[in-house]
Amino acid sequence: MRPLLLVLGLALMPVQLLRAETVIPDSATEIALSFAPVVRATAPAVVNIYASQMVRDRINPFAGDPFFDQFFRDMSGPPRMQNALGSGVIVSEDGLVVSNYHVVSEATDIRVVLADRREYAARVLLVDPQSDLVVLKIGADLPLPSLDLGDSDALQVGDLVLAIGNPFGVGQTVSSGIVSGLKRSALQVGDGTGYFVQTDAPINPGNSGGALVDMAGRLVGINTAILTRDGGSNGIGFAVPSNLVAAVVAQAKAGESRFVRPWAGLAAQEVDQSTADALGMPRPLGVMVTALHPQSPFAQAGLAEGDVVLALGGAAINTPQEFLYRLSVLGAGPSTVTFRHDQGEKTAEVLLGPAPDLPDRETVTVRDDTILRGATLARINPAVISELRLPLGASGVAVMETGGLAYDIGLKAGDVLVAINGVQVATPAEAVAVARQPARRWQVDLLRQGQPLRLRFRL
Repeated sequence: MRPLLLVLGLALMPVQLLRAETVIPDSATEIALSFAPVVRATAPAVVNIYASQMVRDRINPFAGDPFFDQFFRDMSGPPRMQNALGSGVIVSEDGLVVSNYHVVSEATDIRVVLADRREYAARVLLVDPQSDLVVLKIGADLPLPSLDLGDSDALQVGDLVLAIGNPFGVGQTVSSGIVSGLKRSALQVGDGTGYFVQTDAPINPGNSGGALVDMAGRLVGINTAILTRDGGSNGIGFAVPSNLVAAVVAQAKAGESRFVRPWAGLAAQEVDQSTADALGMPRPLGVMVTALHPQSPFAQAGLAEGDVVLALGGAAINTPQEFLYRLSVLGAGPSTVTFRHDQGEKTAEVLLGPAPDLPDRETVTVRDDTILRGATLARINPAVISELRLPLGASGVAVMETGGLAYDIGLKAGDVLVAINGVQVATPAEAVAVARQPARRWQVDLLRQGQPLRLRFRL
Protein backbone atom coordinates (compact mmCIF):
# COMPACT_ATOMS: atom_id res chain seq x y z
CA MET A 1 0.00 0.00 0.00
CA ARG A 2 2.88 2.44 0.64
CA PRO A 3 3.94 2.76 -3.05
CA LEU A 4 0.31 3.35 -3.96
CA LEU A 5 0.04 6.16 -1.45
CA LEU A 6 3.14 7.79 -2.90
CA VAL A 7 1.70 7.65 -6.40
CA LEU A 8 -1.59 9.16 -5.30
CA GLY A 9 0.30 11.91 -3.56
CA LEU A 10 2.14 12.81 -6.73
CA ALA A 11 -1.03 12.69 -8.81
CA LEU A 12 -2.66 15.30 -6.59
CA MET A 13 0.24 17.77 -6.74
CA PRO A 14 -0.38 21.03 -8.65
CA VAL A 15 1.03 20.95 -12.18
CA GLN A 16 3.20 24.01 -11.58
CA LEU A 17 5.04 22.23 -8.74
CA LEU A 18 5.97 19.31 -10.97
CA ARG A 19 7.34 21.74 -13.55
CA ALA A 20 9.34 23.84 -11.07
CA GLU A 21 12.76 24.69 -12.46
CA THR A 22 16.00 23.92 -10.64
CA VAL A 23 17.67 27.07 -9.29
CA ILE A 24 21.42 27.14 -9.89
CA PRO A 25 23.58 29.23 -7.49
CA ASP A 26 24.71 32.34 -9.35
CA SER A 27 26.57 34.32 -6.66
CA ALA A 28 29.81 33.83 -4.76
CA THR A 29 27.88 33.78 -1.48
CA GLU A 30 25.55 31.00 -2.64
CA ILE A 31 28.40 28.97 -4.14
CA ALA A 32 30.50 29.28 -0.96
CA LEU A 33 27.64 28.41 1.39
CA SER A 34 29.29 26.25 4.09
CA PHE A 35 29.45 25.48 7.80
CA ALA A 36 33.25 25.81 7.64
CA PRO A 37 33.43 29.27 9.29
CA VAL A 38 31.41 28.02 12.28
CA VAL A 39 33.51 24.87 12.53
CA ARG A 40 36.79 26.85 12.41
CA ALA A 41 35.57 29.04 15.26
CA THR A 42 34.24 26.25 17.50
CA ALA A 43 36.10 23.00 16.87
CA PRO A 44 39.35 24.02 18.69
CA ALA A 45 37.36 24.26 21.96
CA VAL A 46 36.04 20.68 21.69
CA VAL A 47 38.37 18.11 23.26
CA ASN A 48 38.78 14.38 23.61
CA ILE A 49 38.65 12.90 27.11
CA TYR A 50 40.35 9.66 28.10
CA ALA A 51 39.37 8.29 31.51
CA SER A 52 40.96 5.25 33.17
CA GLN A 53 40.11 3.28 36.27
CA MET A 54 41.24 0.04 37.88
CA VAL A 55 38.45 -2.52 38.13
CA ARG A 56 38.01 -6.11 39.21
CA ASP A 57 35.73 -8.44 37.31
CA ARG A 58 33.16 -10.01 39.63
CA ILE A 59 33.05 -13.77 39.59
CA ASN A 60 30.55 -14.00 42.42
CA PRO A 61 27.84 -16.46 41.26
CA PHE A 62 25.39 -14.75 43.67
CA ALA A 63 26.10 -11.16 42.56
CA GLY A 64 23.00 -9.06 43.09
CA ASP A 65 21.26 -11.60 45.32
CA PRO A 66 19.95 -9.66 48.35
CA PHE A 67 20.98 -12.42 50.80
CA PHE A 68 23.86 -14.57 49.47
CA ASP A 69 25.79 -11.68 47.91
CA GLN A 70 26.92 -10.52 51.37
CA PHE A 71 28.80 -13.80 51.89
CA PHE A 72 30.52 -13.90 48.48
CA ARG A 73 31.13 -10.22 47.71
CA ASP A 74 34.94 -10.59 47.95
CA MET A 75 35.05 -13.10 45.09
CA SER A 76 36.56 -11.13 42.19
CA GLY A 77 39.15 -11.56 39.47
CA PRO A 78 42.53 -9.82 39.12
CA PRO A 79 42.53 -6.04 38.68
CA ARG A 80 42.63 -4.62 35.17
CA MET A 81 42.63 -1.15 33.65
CA GLN A 82 39.37 -0.03 32.08
CA ASN A 83 39.38 2.93 29.69
CA ALA A 84 36.53 5.22 28.62
CA LEU A 85 36.45 7.65 25.72
CA GLY A 86 34.33 10.76 25.46
CA SER A 87 34.34 14.39 24.47
CA GLY A 88 34.29 17.68 26.31
CA VAL A 89 34.00 21.43 25.75
CA ILE A 90 36.31 24.15 27.04
CA VAL A 91 34.08 26.92 28.40
CA SER A 92 36.71 29.30 29.81
CA GLU A 93 40.19 30.36 28.70
CA ASP A 94 41.69 29.23 32.01
CA GLY A 95 40.79 25.58 31.36
CA LEU A 96 37.31 24.74 32.62
CA VAL A 97 35.97 21.76 30.65
CA VAL A 98 32.38 20.48 30.69
CA SER A 99 31.57 16.87 29.84
CA ASN A 100 29.21 14.06 30.81
CA TYR A 101 29.56 12.59 34.27
CA HIS A 102 29.31 9.05 32.93
CA VAL A 103 32.48 9.62 30.87
CA VAL A 104 34.69 10.13 33.94
CA SER A 105 32.65 8.40 36.64
CA GLU A 106 34.99 6.72 39.15
CA ALA A 107 38.03 7.41 36.93
CA THR A 108 41.42 7.52 38.64
CA ASP A 109 43.19 9.18 35.72
CA ILE A 110 41.67 11.72 33.32
CA ARG A 111 43.50 13.04 30.26
CA VAL A 112 42.23 15.85 28.02
CA VAL A 113 43.52 16.07 24.46
CA LEU A 114 42.94 19.28 22.49
CA ALA A 115 42.22 19.45 18.77
CA ASP A 116 45.86 20.52 18.18
CA ARG A 117 47.02 17.36 20.05
CA ARG A 118 48.16 19.12 23.21
CA GLU A 119 47.46 16.88 26.18
CA TYR A 120 46.76 17.75 29.81
CA ALA A 121 45.93 15.96 33.02
CA ALA A 122 42.53 16.97 34.40
CA ARG A 123 40.97 17.02 37.83
CA VAL A 124 37.30 16.98 38.73
CA LEU A 125 35.93 20.23 40.13
CA LEU A 126 32.20 19.50 40.27
CA VAL A 127 29.92 16.57 39.52
CA ASP A 128 26.18 16.35 38.99
CA PRO A 129 25.10 12.75 38.33
CA GLN A 130 21.50 13.92 38.24
CA SER A 131 22.00 15.85 34.99
CA ASP A 132 24.99 13.72 33.89
CA LEU A 133 27.34 16.72 33.88
CA VAL A 134 30.87 17.17 35.20
CA VAL A 135 33.22 20.16 35.27
CA LEU A 136 36.95 19.46 34.90
CA LYS A 137 39.99 21.72 35.28
CA ILE A 138 43.11 21.53 33.16
CA GLY A 139 46.23 23.66 33.52
CA ALA A 140 47.72 25.47 30.56
CA ASP A 141 50.35 28.19 30.13
CA LEU A 142 48.44 30.02 27.41
CA PRO A 143 44.78 31.03 27.17
CA LEU A 144 42.82 28.12 25.73
CA PRO A 145 40.21 28.28 22.97
CA SER A 146 36.74 28.31 24.55
CA LEU A 147 33.09 28.53 23.58
CA ASP A 148 30.61 31.13 24.75
CA LEU A 149 27.40 29.77 26.21
CA GLY A 150 24.24 30.50 24.24
CA ASP A 151 20.69 30.83 25.53
CA SER A 152 19.09 27.42 25.12
CA ASP A 153 15.69 28.91 25.97
CA ALA A 154 15.91 30.91 22.73
CA LEU A 155 16.22 27.77 20.58
CA GLN A 156 13.40 26.97 18.20
CA VAL A 157 12.51 23.74 16.47
CA GLY A 158 14.10 23.91 13.03
CA ASP A 159 17.20 25.89 14.06
CA LEU A 160 20.40 24.65 12.42
CA VAL A 161 22.96 23.11 14.82
CA LEU A 162 26.29 21.28 14.61
CA ALA A 163 27.39 18.37 16.81
CA ILE A 164 31.14 18.16 17.42
CA GLY A 165 32.86 15.25 19.15
CA ASN A 166 34.91 12.10 18.72
CA PRO A 167 32.50 9.31 17.65
CA PHE A 168 33.88 5.78 17.98
CA GLY A 169 37.33 7.26 18.59
CA VAL A 170 37.91 8.04 14.89
CA GLY A 171 38.95 11.62 15.62
CA GLN A 172 37.17 14.94 15.85
CA THR A 173 34.06 14.88 13.68
CA VAL A 174 31.39 17.45 12.84
CA SER A 175 27.83 16.57 11.90
CA SER A 176 24.98 18.92 11.04
CA GLY A 177 21.27 18.86 11.69
CA ILE A 178 18.44 20.83 13.19
CA VAL A 179 16.77 21.18 16.57
CA SER A 180 14.13 18.46 16.28
CA GLY A 181 12.39 19.06 19.60
CA LEU A 182 12.57 20.91 22.89
CA LYS A 183 11.70 20.11 26.49
CA ARG A 184 12.28 16.36 26.11
CA SER A 185 12.10 14.70 29.51
CA ALA A 186 10.92 11.06 29.24
CA LEU A 187 14.46 9.64 29.11
CA GLN A 188 16.41 7.33 31.42
CA VAL A 189 19.54 9.50 31.49
CA GLY A 190 21.26 10.26 34.78
CA ASP A 191 18.54 9.60 37.33
CA GLY A 192 15.70 9.94 34.84
CA THR A 193 14.81 13.53 35.77
CA GLY A 194 16.64 15.12 32.84
CA TYR A 195 15.45 17.78 30.43
CA PHE A 196 16.91 17.85 26.93
CA VAL A 197 17.20 19.48 23.53
CA GLN A 198 16.53 16.94 20.76
CA THR A 199 18.51 17.04 17.51
CA ASP A 200 18.85 14.95 14.37
CA ALA A 201 22.53 15.84 14.00
CA PRO A 202 24.22 12.40 14.02
CA ILE A 203 25.57 11.57 17.50
CA ASN A 204 27.37 8.30 18.23
CA PRO A 205 29.30 6.65 21.09
CA GLY A 206 32.29 8.86 21.84
CA ASN A 207 30.27 12.02 21.19
CA SER A 208 29.18 12.03 24.83
CA GLY A 209 30.14 15.35 26.39
CA GLY A 210 30.72 17.03 23.03
CA ALA A 211 29.33 20.32 21.81
CA LEU A 212 26.03 21.20 20.22
CA VAL A 213 26.55 24.66 18.69
CA ASP A 214 24.32 27.10 16.86
CA MET A 215 25.16 29.03 13.69
CA ALA A 216 26.64 31.87 15.76
CA GLY A 217 29.20 29.45 17.20
CA ARG A 218 27.67 29.43 20.68
CA LEU A 219 27.36 26.34 22.85
CA VAL A 220 23.66 25.50 23.17
CA GLY A 221 23.97 21.98 24.58
CA ILE A 222 26.20 19.13 25.76
CA ASN A 223 25.55 16.00 23.70
CA THR A 224 24.53 13.25 26.09
CA ALA A 225 22.38 10.43 24.73
CA ILE A 226 20.77 8.85 21.67
CA LEU A 227 17.83 6.59 21.02
CA THR A 228 19.12 3.58 19.10
CA ARG A 229 18.40 -0.06 18.35
CA ASP A 230 21.84 -1.06 17.06
CA GLY A 231 24.22 1.28 18.92
CA GLY A 232 24.48 3.76 16.03
CA SER A 233 22.79 7.05 15.34
CA ASN A 234 19.19 6.94 14.14
CA GLY A 235 18.76 10.69 14.03
CA ILE A 236 17.39 11.05 17.56
CA GLY A 237 19.95 12.62 19.86
CA PHE A 238 19.69 14.58 23.09
CA ALA A 239 21.76 17.35 24.63
CA VAL A 240 21.71 18.98 28.08
CA PRO A 241 20.59 22.62 27.54
CA SER A 242 23.30 25.26 27.83
CA ASN A 243 21.37 27.24 30.47
CA LEU A 244 21.75 24.32 32.87
CA VAL A 245 25.42 24.00 31.84
CA ALA A 246 25.86 27.68 32.75
CA ALA A 247 24.39 27.11 36.21
CA VAL A 248 26.68 24.11 36.80
CA VAL A 249 29.77 26.03 35.65
CA ALA A 250 28.87 28.98 37.87
CA GLN A 251 28.77 26.76 40.95
CA ALA A 252 32.08 25.13 39.97
CA LYS A 253 33.65 28.59 39.79
CA ALA A 254 32.18 29.36 43.22
CA GLY A 255 34.00 26.36 44.70
CA GLU A 256 31.18 23.81 44.95
CA SER A 257 32.10 20.16 44.39
CA ARG A 258 28.51 18.97 43.80
CA PHE A 259 25.77 20.88 42.04
CA VAL A 260 23.29 22.21 44.59
CA ARG A 261 19.69 22.72 43.51
CA PRO A 262 17.09 24.72 45.41
CA TRP A 263 14.79 22.51 47.47
CA ALA A 264 11.18 22.54 46.33
CA GLY A 265 9.73 20.41 49.11
CA LEU A 266 6.90 19.25 46.90
CA ALA A 267 5.92 16.37 44.62
CA ALA A 268 3.98 16.97 41.43
CA GLN A 269 2.47 15.15 38.50
CA GLU A 270 1.74 16.19 34.95
CA VAL A 271 -1.77 17.43 34.29
CA ASP A 272 -3.49 15.23 31.69
CA GLN A 273 -6.88 15.72 30.07
CA SER A 274 -8.82 13.85 32.76
CA THR A 275 -7.16 15.88 35.51
CA ALA A 276 -7.80 19.10 33.62
CA ASP A 277 -11.49 18.18 33.27
CA ALA A 278 -11.74 17.40 36.98
CA LEU A 279 -10.16 20.76 37.87
CA GLY A 280 -12.31 22.69 35.42
CA MET A 281 -9.34 23.73 33.28
CA PRO A 282 -9.92 24.46 29.57
CA ARG A 283 -6.95 22.25 28.58
CA PRO A 284 -4.06 20.40 30.25
CA LEU A 285 -1.50 22.85 31.62
CA GLY A 286 1.14 22.79 34.33
CA VAL A 287 1.84 20.25 37.07
CA MET A 288 -0.43 19.45 40.00
CA VAL A 289 1.02 19.45 43.51
CA THR A 290 0.43 15.99 45.02
CA ALA A 291 2.48 16.37 48.22
CA LEU A 292 3.82 19.40 50.06
CA HIS A 293 6.23 19.50 52.98
CA PRO A 294 5.25 21.99 55.71
CA GLN A 295 8.68 23.66 55.41
CA SER A 296 8.53 23.93 51.62
CA PRO A 297 9.16 27.45 50.25
CA PHE A 298 6.15 26.90 48.00
CA ALA A 299 3.95 26.19 51.01
CA GLN A 300 5.16 29.47 52.50
CA ALA A 301 4.30 31.18 49.18
CA GLY A 302 0.69 30.04 49.57
CA LEU A 303 0.50 26.84 47.55
CA ALA A 304 -1.45 23.82 48.78
CA GLU A 305 -1.90 20.22 47.66
CA GLY A 306 -4.11 20.12 44.58
CA ASP A 307 -2.88 23.46 43.23
CA VAL A 308 -1.45 23.52 39.71
CA VAL A 309 1.92 25.19 39.08
CA LEU A 310 1.72 26.98 35.72
CA ALA A 311 5.02 28.88 35.60
CA LEU A 312 8.21 29.34 37.57
CA GLY A 313 10.39 32.39 37.11
CA GLY A 314 8.13 33.43 34.25
CA ALA A 315 8.72 30.22 32.27
CA ALA A 316 5.86 27.81 31.62
CA ILE A 317 5.94 24.46 33.44
CA ASN A 318 4.31 21.32 32.00
CA THR A 319 6.21 18.34 33.43
CA PRO A 320 7.86 17.53 36.79
CA GLN A 321 11.21 17.31 34.96
CA GLU A 322 10.69 20.80 33.57
CA PHE A 323 9.90 22.04 37.07
CA LEU A 324 13.18 20.60 38.37
CA TYR A 325 15.09 22.06 35.41
CA ARG A 326 13.72 25.54 36.07
CA LEU A 327 14.65 25.25 39.75
CA SER A 328 18.18 24.25 38.76
CA VAL A 329 18.60 27.14 36.33
CA LEU A 330 17.11 29.76 38.66
CA GLY A 331 19.27 28.79 41.63
CA ALA A 332 18.94 30.25 45.11
CA GLY A 333 17.17 33.57 45.57
CA PRO A 334 13.75 35.15 45.12
CA SER A 335 11.63 34.17 42.14
CA THR A 336 7.98 34.07 41.14
CA VAL A 337 5.54 31.18 40.88
CA THR A 338 2.26 31.32 38.97
CA PHE A 339 -0.31 28.76 40.04
CA ARG A 340 -3.97 27.85 39.85
CA HIS A 341 -5.71 27.88 43.23
CA ASP A 342 -9.46 27.52 43.87
CA GLN A 343 -10.35 28.05 40.19
CA GLY A 344 -8.29 31.24 40.08
CA GLU A 345 -4.79 32.10 38.91
CA LYS A 346 -2.30 33.66 41.31
CA THR A 347 1.31 34.84 41.20
CA ALA A 348 3.42 34.90 44.35
CA GLU A 349 7.04 35.41 45.31
CA VAL A 350 8.94 32.31 46.39
CA LEU A 351 12.33 32.33 48.09
CA LEU A 352 14.36 29.46 46.64
CA GLY A 353 17.22 27.95 48.58
CA PRO A 354 18.68 24.77 50.07
CA ALA A 355 16.58 22.46 52.20
CA PRO A 356 16.50 23.66 55.85
CA ASP A 357 18.63 21.54 58.17
CA LEU A 358 16.12 21.85 61.01
CA PRO A 359 15.26 20.34 63.41
CA ASP A 360 18.75 19.18 64.38
CA ARG A 361 19.83 15.87 62.83
CA GLU A 362 21.18 14.52 66.12
CA THR A 363 23.71 12.55 64.06
CA VAL A 364 25.25 9.48 65.71
CA THR A 365 27.95 7.17 64.37
CA VAL A 366 27.62 3.85 66.20
CA ARG A 367 30.97 2.47 67.34
CA ASP A 368 30.06 0.12 70.20
CA ASP A 369 29.36 -3.58 69.75
CA THR A 370 25.71 -3.59 68.67
CA ILE A 371 23.88 -4.62 65.50
CA LEU A 372 24.16 -0.98 64.36
CA ARG A 373 27.96 -0.84 64.62
CA GLY A 374 29.38 1.04 61.66
CA ALA A 375 26.17 2.92 60.81
CA THR A 376 25.76 6.68 60.84
CA LEU A 377 22.22 7.60 61.86
CA ALA A 378 20.40 10.92 61.65
CA ARG A 379 17.01 12.29 62.55
CA ILE A 380 15.08 13.04 59.37
CA ASN A 381 14.59 16.71 58.46
CA PRO A 382 14.20 18.47 55.07
CA ALA A 383 17.96 18.47 54.41
CA VAL A 384 18.17 14.71 55.05
CA ILE A 385 15.10 14.14 52.86
CA SER A 386 16.83 16.08 50.07
CA GLU A 387 20.21 14.37 50.43
CA LEU A 388 18.82 10.83 50.51
CA ARG A 389 15.88 11.59 48.21
CA LEU A 390 13.39 10.25 50.70
CA PRO A 391 9.60 10.62 50.41
CA LEU A 392 8.43 14.04 51.60
CA GLY A 393 6.46 12.48 54.45
CA ALA A 394 9.45 10.52 55.79
CA SER A 395 10.15 10.84 59.51
CA GLY A 396 12.20 9.05 62.12
CA VAL A 397 15.75 7.69 61.81
CA ALA A 398 17.67 7.62 58.52
CA VAL A 399 20.76 5.54 57.78
CA MET A 400 23.22 8.05 56.27
CA GLU A 401 26.15 5.67 55.89
CA THR A 402 26.74 2.02 56.67
CA GLY A 403 29.66 -0.27 57.36
CA GLY A 404 30.83 -2.96 59.74
CA LEU A 405 28.15 -5.13 61.32
CA ALA A 406 25.37 -2.78 60.19
CA TYR A 407 26.39 -3.46 56.58
CA ASP A 408 26.68 -7.19 57.22
CA ILE A 409 23.11 -7.45 58.47
CA GLY A 410 21.84 -5.74 55.32
CA LEU A 411 21.38 -2.04 56.17
CA LYS A 412 22.00 0.43 53.34
CA ALA A 413 22.39 4.18 53.12
CA GLY A 414 18.95 5.69 52.59
CA ASP A 415 17.11 3.16 54.76
CA VAL A 416 14.65 4.55 57.31
CA LEU A 417 14.55 2.63 60.59
CA VAL A 418 11.04 2.03 61.88
CA ALA A 419 11.44 -0.51 64.70
CA ILE A 420 14.01 -2.84 66.25
CA ASN A 421 12.71 -6.04 67.82
CA GLY A 422 9.24 -4.54 67.75
CA VAL A 423 10.20 -1.32 69.54
CA GLN A 424 9.42 1.83 67.54
CA VAL A 425 12.36 4.24 67.15
CA ALA A 426 12.00 7.96 66.36
CA THR A 427 15.50 9.31 67.06
CA PRO A 428 19.06 8.04 66.62
CA ALA A 429 19.45 7.84 70.40
CA GLU A 430 16.37 5.62 70.69
CA ALA A 431 17.65 3.32 67.94
CA VAL A 432 21.04 2.94 69.63
CA ALA A 433 19.42 2.31 73.02
CA VAL A 434 17.23 -0.50 71.66
CA ALA A 435 20.16 -2.01 69.75
CA ARG A 436 22.15 -2.22 73.02
CA GLN A 437 19.57 -4.51 74.62
CA PRO A 438 20.85 -8.13 74.84
CA ALA A 439 19.21 -10.54 72.39
CA ARG A 440 20.13 -13.46 70.14
CA ARG A 441 17.34 -13.07 67.61
CA TRP A 442 16.86 -9.74 65.90
CA GLN A 443 14.21 -8.16 63.73
CA VAL A 444 14.73 -4.76 62.08
CA ASP A 445 11.76 -3.12 60.36
CA LEU A 446 12.62 -0.38 57.90
CA LEU A 447 11.57 1.47 54.77
CA ARG A 448 13.75 1.19 51.66
CA GLN A 449 12.83 3.43 48.73
CA GLY A 450 9.45 3.89 50.38
CA GLN A 451 8.76 0.15 50.60
CA PRO A 452 8.57 -1.79 53.91
CA LEU A 453 11.31 -4.34 54.52
CA ARG A 454 12.03 -6.65 57.44
CA LEU A 455 15.49 -8.01 58.29
CA ARG A 456 15.68 -11.12 60.51
CA PHE A 457 18.91 -12.70 61.74
CA ARG A 458 20.70 -14.33 64.68
CA LEU A 459 23.94 -13.33 66.35
